[in-house]
Amino acid sequence: MDIAFPKSKAFAVRIVNLYSYLTKTKGEHVMSKQLLRSGTSIGANIAEAQYAISKPDFIAKQQIALKECAESLYWLEILHETDILTKEQFESMYADCVELKKLLITILKTSKEGRVKKEE
Repeated sequence: MDIAFPKSKAFAVRIVNLYSYLTKTKGEHVMSKQLLRSGTSIGANIAEAQYAISKPDFIAKQQIALKECAESLYWLEILHETDILTKEQFESMYADCVELKKLLITILKTSKEGRVKKEE
């Protein structure tokens, strides 16, 4: 299993905790629900990709994870720019999401070039 899986799972846990915080303390339900869906979907798609039935299926799942990552970045920006997230909350979550995005881009590039790493 590649490094993206544990990182995406840890990010999903942070997203769930952030959603709980935003709904309970800020009363924000709409944007935080969108972030909950996209932020947890990243790891779910990476997990699915580990058992892909073919290389194109693997790439497709990783591509979906990347799209969900981009959507999560968008919702984090909106929540920050509307002062729902503090600068510190935003920067921490955003940095984790950008790291995941970079990992996914590398995985996709490597996979498309035919150099998929074997599980050790």
